[in-house]
Amino acid sequence: MGLAASFQEVLDSLPDDWSDLDLDLRIFDESRYVEAATFLVVCNAQPYSHNSWHWKLLCAHRFGHAAAPQAVHRSLLFLDEAGIDGEFVVRSVRSGRAPVFDSWGRPESVREDFRRIHNQ
Repeated sequence: MGLAASFQEVLDSLPDDWSDLDLDLRIFDESRYVEAATFLVVCNAQPYSHNSWHWKLLCAHRFGHAAAPQAVHRSLLFLDEAGIDGEFVVRSVRSGRAPVFDSWGRPESVREDFRRIHNQ
């Protein structure tokens, strides 16, 4: 199974209210590190220095300062399509968080859209 398919399985196993997902990624052929890094730019992968894992991938479900699940999936699919094999491990999953929204001075339509989008 490829990296993208494995990532999709992880996403499918998460509860609907998950907010943040942290992964560590390693490729098996380190001679392809630079090539892999060019594919991982899409999800803003953070490289590790002097570690057995190569990159940290931060993923946000509906909001937050991290890559969208679609961007992480696409990056991993790029690696699969290029024949770059590797593995990842889930380091942490956070759920139950909600975005903060300052509604003061906003029209009711904006508040209704926020509630609709975030199921509040």
